[in-house]
Amino acid sequence: MVDVIGAAELLGHQNHAEVLAARLSHAQRLGNMGWAEWHLHTGETIWSDQVYLIFGRDPADGPISLPDLAEHAEQADVATFNRLLWAAVEGVEPVQAEFRIRRGGELRDLRVVLEPLMGATGPVGLHGVIQDITGRRRAERMMSESRRQLLEAREQAAVERHVMLALRDAILPESAGCLDLPHSTVAVRYVPAEKTANLGGDWFEAAPAPDGRLLLAIGDVSGHGLPAIAHMAQLRHALVGLAMTGQPAHRLLAWLNDLAMHQLKETTATAIIGHLDPETRVFAWGQAGNLAPILVRDGVARQLPQPRGVLLGAASHRPYELATTRLLPGDLLLMFTDGLVERRTRDIDVGLDLVLAAARDAPARDLDAALDHLLADIGGPNPEDDACLLAVSIPAAVPGAIAGAVPGRDERGTPEVRP
Repeated sequence: MVDVIGAAELLGHQNHAEVLAARLSHAQRLGNMGWAEWHLHTGETIWSDQVYLIFGRDPADGPISLPDLAEHAEQADVATFNRLLWAAVEGVEPVQAEFRIRRGGELRDLRVVLEPLMGATGPVGLHGVIQDITGRRRAERMMSESRRQLLEAREQAAVERHVMLALRDAILPESAGCLDLPHSTVAVRYVPAEKTANLGGDWFEAAPAPDGRLLLAIGDVSGHGLPAIAHMAQLRHALVGLAMTGQPAHRLLAWLNDLAMHQLKETTATAIIGHLDPETRVFAWGQAGNLAPILVRDGVARQLPQPRGVLLGAASHRPYELATTRLLPGDLLLMFTDGLVERRTRDIDVGLDLVLAAARDAPARDLDAALDHLLADIGGPNPEDDACLLAVSIPAAVPGAIAGAVPGRDERGTPEVRP
């Protein structure tokens, strides 16, 4: 009976040892680590199974002795490995280091912790824990490279934004402040997109024409970045030259369309071009796929009826119509590109309603401040697109009388449209 009990206890201890060994082996696999012992006096070397896997070595070939282990280290890391061994043999505390080995032509990163096995007269061997940390170091290198690339991209984006804004500043006139004329005040804003990559081809022009009228224009070239800015410069400079002919706005649009069709391949653009007569206050304008201007009169903001006109560069031999609107004392006229009203997060009609509401409350007597308030009321700059805003206000009291009536026009400024 006693023999049976003893056998059962022995079997229980064996089962417990097997369970512990299995758990230890599983933990080593999960941590990709193993243990090794090197006995200095006998030369005996013992490796756990996981160390063979780490080194890619067949267990039938046996473990690698301590003197031969340095041969398996990457040449650049041999000195590090030798310092580790020297510190482990000479000291009494555990030491650790990282070095690389080649396994099947691939570099592997190892972390090794060595602890001296002490005897009566000093160290008699070394006990080591070896862990393959290749995956961790690879991930760290990838993250470091990603951070470096992100930093470079940010720096490059900052440079590109500076270049593009400098180029725009060189092409466009000053986009802040007011132009005070005898019978009207003009203010403009160029609002760049918050994202560098979305800086585009929005432009404006406000300048006296040779015949005394005031040339007012805005436009938006499709695309973003330097190509869009370059095409914008071509269209705007072409308009400045063509406007010297004194031709009406719809004729200028037709010429710009020819330019876009033949010189700016695969490029389209929107535009509004108009002339304001300072004596009669008649605004004669045409449009090419752009949202119609907003007229604010007596506290009411509305869009003007839109004359016919297609995108520049979209089709040839399509007529552009000319609309005329007589502005009254106290009126405020707003011309803008679609970046002012469009947002990815809302419908364009919602944005247009916001602009109409903000324009209604804009003080025409202080046009510069009015544009700042309007931009703030609609939510500030568009992150996705740049925008141009051009405003004209007519003083509430204009010296002198306006001689004669304007054909096709009543005093309320109902537009006349003609091809």
